[in-house]
Parts: sequence; structure tokens; C-alpha cells
Amino acid sequence: MHSSEVFTGEPGAIAAARRSVTAFLTRARSSGLQPAVTAETLDAAALVVSELVTNAIRHAGGPCGLDLRIEQTAVEITVRDTSPHRPAVSPQDPTRVGAHGLEIVIALCGGFRTRLTPTGKQITARLPLT
Repeated sequence: MHSSEVFTGEPGAIAAARRSVTAFLTRARSSGLQPAVTAETLDAAALVVSELVTNAIRHAGGPCGLDLRIEQTAVEITVRDTSPHRPAVSPQDPTRVGAHGLEIVIALCGGFRTRLTPTGKQITARLPLT
């Protein structure tokens, strides 16, 4: 299964991206995908998408793309933006307010990879379905 969408930097884009991943995984669950998509996976995927799309809009300032793909036992989440700069993961600091998005992605997905493209970059994280 695969889904691809583009979101503007306009208000509501982040919520629309969360709805998109929830709808995608709900379709996957209803198709009988094994392993089954759990409610916890739906919540975690929405959070990962929210963090990655928020970063794309905040730091690239323009449209961003969201690609979702089921790959064996994981959902692969890719966010594309127009910034050529790799994301910087801040050192862990529980007293810092904000800037924890990539820490959340790493905690839920075990990491992410960044690939520079001719038009910016793409960040891909794999979230286990179980």
C-alpha cells in the first residue's frame, strides 16, 4: 500500500497530515494487513507525522510532501520539503521547552534517515506496525 499527498504551509496542514496517516492506516487495517495495525500504531504514526510535518513547515516554510508506504512489518513515513539543510537533533535536555520533535521520532521509530534531493530533502522514518 502507498499514499502520497502534498500540504501547504497554511494553517491546518499539520492536522490534515495527521488525518491522512490515520486514514491510510485505517484502510490498511481494514484490508486485513498482517501484522494488524493497532490503535497504538495509529496514535504513534499520527505523532510522528505531526512532528515531521511541523518541522518541514517551520523550517522550510513552504509546501511539503507526505509519502506513506507499508513495507513488510512497518509503515514507512517520508516527509519532503524544500530546505537543503539536514535536521539537527538537539542534545537531550528535559528542561528545554520545545524542540523535542526529532527526539520523539527517534524514540518511536528508532531513528530516521535524511536524503538531500535536487529540490530540498526528504526525511524517512520506519514505524513498526506491532
